[in-house]
Amino acid sequence: MCLTTPGRIVRVDSPAPELRTAEVDFGIALRKVSLVYLPEAEVGDYIIVQAGFAIRRLAEPEALEALAYARELAAASIEPSVPAGASP
Repeated sequence: MCLTTPGRIVRVDSPAPELRTAEVDFGIALRKVSLVYLPEAEVGDYIIVQAGFAIRRLAEPEALEALAYARELAAASIEPSVPAGASP
């Protein structure tokens, strides 16, 4: 299973259409990704990235909802856990 988080394109480099890449902000890191499968992507678009390739554009409301869920998941995973039967 693979969990992906939307990222927002902050810069597009286009030396040739088949070599377009983008710098994508995932909130905690900037990553360079290939736009070979999503050549119409532009700065400001929210995208899903798989194995370094942009594979799908997302509408802003959909991306923001997914990012909110990702923040909730991250917050839940860092809270200390209390063993069953123990008092906090």
